Amino acid sequence: MVADTVNNWLKSYGLDYKLEQEGLNSEIDKALSEYASKNGGKGGNRPDVKLLLQDKHTDYWPILIEYKGYKDKLEKLDKDGRVDNRKKNNEPNYTNINSYAVNGAIHYANALLHYTSYTNIISIGVTGYKNEFGDLKIRIGVYFVSKDNFGIGQKVAEYSDLSFLKDFNFDNFIEKVKTLQLTNDEVEKLKERREKEIDSSLTKLNNDIYQKEKGLGENDRVYLVAASIIATLGVPGKVKPLNKEDLTSSLEENERDGDIIIRKVNSFLNEKNIPKTKKELIIRTLKNTLITENINKPVNGESQLKRVFSKIVDDLGIYYKIGLNTDFTGKLFNEMYSWLGFSQDKLNDVVLTPSYVAKLLVKLARIDKDSYVWDFATGSAGLLVASMNEMLNDAREKITSPDELYKKEAEIKAHQLLGLEILPSIYMLAVLNMIMMGDGSSNILNEDSLAQFDGKYSYGQTDKKFPATAFVLNPPYSAEGKGMIFVKRALSMMSKGYASVIIQGSAGSGKATEINKKILKSNRLLASIKMPVDLFVGKSSVQTYIYVFRVGEKHENDYPVKFIDFTNDGYTRRSRKKSSNNLRDTNHAKERYQEVVDLVKYGKRKLHYLTESEYYEGTIDINKGDDWNQTAPIDLKPTLDDFKKTISDYLAWKVTNILKNPNNKNERLKK
Repeated sequence: MVADTVNNWLKSYGLDYKLEQEGLNSEIDKALSEYASKNGGKGGNRPDVKLLLQDKHTDYWPILIEYKGYKDKLEKLDKDGRVDNRKKNNEPNYTNINSYAVNGAIHYANALLHYTSYTNIISIGVTGYKNEFGDLKIRIGVYFVSKDNFGIGQKVAEYSDLSFLKDFNFDNFIEKVKTLQLTNDEVEKLKERREKEIDSSLTKLNNDIYQKEKGLGENDRVYLVAASIIATLGVPGKVKPLNKEDLTSSLEENERDGDIIIRKVNSFLNEKNIPKTKKELIIRTLKNTLITENINKPVNGESQLKRVFSKIVDDLGIYYKIGLNTDFTGKLFNEMYSWLGFSQDKLNDVVLTPSYVAKLLVKLARIDKDSYVWDFATGSAGLLVASMNEMLNDAREKITSPDELYKKEAEIKAHQLLGLEILPSIYMLAVLNMIMMGDGSSNILNEDSLAQFDGKYSYGQTDKKFPATAFVLNPPYSAEGKGMIFVKRALSMMSKGYASVIIQGSAGSGKATEINKKILKSNRLLASIKMPVDLFVGKSSVQTYIYVFRVGEKHENDYPVKFIDFTNDGYTRRSRKKSSNNLRDTNHAKERYQEVVDLVKYGKRKLHYLTESEYYEGTIDINKGDDWNQTAPIDLKPTLDDFKKTISDYLAWKVTNILKNPNNKNERLKK
């Protein structure tokens, strides 16, 4: 009934064979097959109708139509009004996908985002039923699924028929689609949702490789994921993305699977104009894993490398295809290391800064589109990724000219970020991370920031100083002064701006006294923020503080310092390796983090979620260097009101006791 109606409509519009006429049916069918295989055949059959229409700008738009012959099966939404295709543990909700027309169509659209070059898809759900008079009632829900909305989908409208697909209506329909915009709040919610899925997928992938793929160390796994992602990214019109079938598991010299991936990575790096020395380092490092004999040796016609490559593409492809600006390799790094045994000191040195803490540091350092940001112990570049996102968002809000915005985005990535990492394996993560972010890797340096770095650009403008105006840091706590030596070094090379560092609390209470006193000679301490002790739950358990500085202004004893007790940050954390969500917002966490930023910038009048006992403005002694971790003082001196209340409470107790025991003469006679 519904099927006949849909097919009759399309036939009357001349669209019933449109896809086959364009000769592109195989690419879309192949993507749908890949997606079905990835999900173990779950997710129902393929969409009932597949079209590929072209707008007036000659852009192709895949159209996927799914129909159900039931009254209430158009769409299943979650509490936020979004199509509900995921369970609480972030696994696909195949019950909804199979039962509801729109949910199924959006599920298939994600297959195209994952396995084709299409980034904009129209998903249509159709339901129909006959009322008590025998009349057919049709409902049509139309959604726009794109990399820009992270594959979740935005509702366009509901229609009574499919005539918006007709040639003379289609351009107007597409113009309406292009006006759809997400608010910043919606973008953040969708990113958060997708990032939880990434965490879940990384855990599943790592566990699968750890359990089933023998002979691969933690660095091997990280490099395999990074190489696979770069090889499948491609460069439009220049470098074709690598597909699974391109790996043949051959033993022929220079034609092994590892050789093929390395060639593709090399082509990608050439097109991205990566400096020669950096490109050679990347290729050399990846070769150490990709060209080994065991990983390329076919077993039952398939090499271990191809098998792992396929798992990576299937499990992670959708996330980097939709362009999530996240600390991807940092998440990967943390997941890999969660399966290994390390001493507490080692864990403290390699632990990843949580993304919401990275964002807090960036905001405290007042980073915007014109900032020049550096990190002297960059790790996987998570803080630089957060900085770059903040800078790009600020540029997009303030620059209205597309040409000017394009130039500014390129300038930010190429010239306004600089990171230093001394450990070669971690440095590789940072470079690959920023390449995948597209591409801020230009000034990621494999140097000792304390001994080698001279403050200059490393590539291109090698004779020019990096004009840093913002410094963010999560240092190795094993370094001198619990890492404050990095702060001293960086701030001594800056003349203005702001700095925010998260560091072990003992750095401000005696373990870095001399360093701190030197820092205060040319920098002002604005705030000291005590963070939750379980901030790095599952990785380390140290008390950390965030210190915020204004650079280039000598601290004076009378300057007020804002001491904030942020141990109650609104999040509840668990330490469970295989949990899909170890972090839950249980008490306005997002609002509390913004409040801390506002308190540091504007003062006590911004108190709302935090209490007055959690905020205190005091002073420090520039000659001490060990008084940076203060709390609001408690006045223990009793007042007259305290005395009166105590006497009142005592007399009330005596009277109550006498009334309860009227025959107790001793009680009545006592004075």
